[in-house]
Amino acid sequence: MTSLLQISDPHFGTAQPAVMQALRQFSMEQRPDVLVLSGDITQRAKVSQFAQARAFCDSLAIPQMLAIPGNHDVPLFNLYQRLFTPYARYLDAFGPLLESVVTTPLLQVIGVKTTRRWRHKNGEVSRAQVARVVAELERASAAQLRIVVVHQPVHVMHAEDQHDRLRGWKPAVQAWSRAGADMVMGGHIHLPSLCDLSARVDGLARRLWCVQAGTALSSRVRADIPNSINLVRYDGLAHPPTCCLERWDFQSAPGRFACVNFNELPLGSHDAGLLPVATALAA
Repeated sequence: MTSLLQISDPHFGTAQPAVMQALRQFSMEQRPDVLVLSGDITQRAKVSQFAQARAFCDSLAIPQMLAIPGNHDVPLFNLYQRLFTPYARYLDAFGPLLESVVTTPLLQVIGVKTTRRWRHKNGEVSRAQVARVVAELERASAAQLRIVVVHQPVHVMHAEDQHDRLRGWKPAVQAWSRAGADMVMGGHIHLPSLCDLSARVDGLARRLWCVQAGTALSSRVRADIPNSINLVRYDGLAHPPTCCLERWDFQSAPGRFACVNFNELPLGSHDAGLLPVATALAA
């Protein structure tokens, strides 16, 4: 059994100390094996914000980490730096690579930089990036859960979020599904959700789950949705392999994260439906 913690859009510079402490407590109790940080690490790509973010991630004491930059991690007002060294501050804190891969016996996690220096907010994925991910996926073992991490979402639940959808998402998810991906993780819109893409996108012969995270730490929460994180538990040695996704929300009264939603995710063929445990849990 292994576990992976996804945190997204912490927007350091707006991160809340009480939520930060609760997430440290969560990590100490759950002890995940891999940390995924799916972009918008900072609010304004300042050196001090990146330093705070890196120190916080290190304080979680999670053995391995995969991070990718979000659109907020590119300088907005320093046009020279945005044009010529847009990711320098990110790389100083979270480098040396913009697109890294974390591999364990039970996990293969592939980062994709979907931000662009010429785009203020929207993201895109290129054919070369799609092909790189396919090559990585084809190297995975049968026991590994295969996860692709982007910042902007490949799927949105509401019409008002459609403009934030990743450019080039459809050929990307079709190619990644054929190559064996099980999950695409994203953030950006501060709205946690889960979707079986094989039920919504033509040409997907196997399950591909879109897992979206809310904002983990920021005061920039959306509507009535609290700070939230995702925890994936996976047993690739079981027959068949089992994968569970838990959503944990911050609850201010006890000052802790609590599990509010639990789903068992079928993998591989899309013949089976979502198992009937996808119900909200009492805090």
